[in-house]
Amino acid sequence: MSDAPGARLRIDKWLWQARFFKTRSLAARTVGEGRVRVNGERVTKASHGIAPGDSLTFPQGNRIRVVEIAALGTRRGPAAEAQALYLDHTPPPVPRVGPRPTGRDRRRLDAERAGPED
Repeated sequence: MSDAPGARLRIDKWLWQARFFKTRSLAARTVGEGRVRVNGERVTKASHGIAPGDSLTFPQGNRIRVVEIAALGTRRGPAAEAQALYLDHTPPPVPRVGPRPTGRDRRRLDAERAGPED
C-alpha cells in the first residue's frame, strides 16, 4: 500500500483494486456515467485522482455504497488486502417487514397499483 504524502491514484484503478468492480473498464464506465461522487461532488472522469481521506459514494448492485479511502493500493490482491484499503460507512439495508408476499399477494398488489379498469 502506498503511504507517501500527497500520493494520488486514478479512481477507476482504486475501485478495481478495492474489489468493488470485477474489471477496471467496468469501474471506468461507472465513473464515466457520472454515478460516482467524491466528497459529495459528481465525478465523470476515470482519471480523477483520489487520496486517503476522500469519501466515495457509488452504486453497487442494488445498494448505494459509502466508503472512506484508508489507503492506496499497489496491486489487486486478495479480498483481505482489498478490505484494508477502505472504511465502509454504507448504511445497513432496510429489513423486510412481514413475510415475503406470495404470488397471489403480488397479483393483488399489482392490480391495486394499476387502478380501476374502464
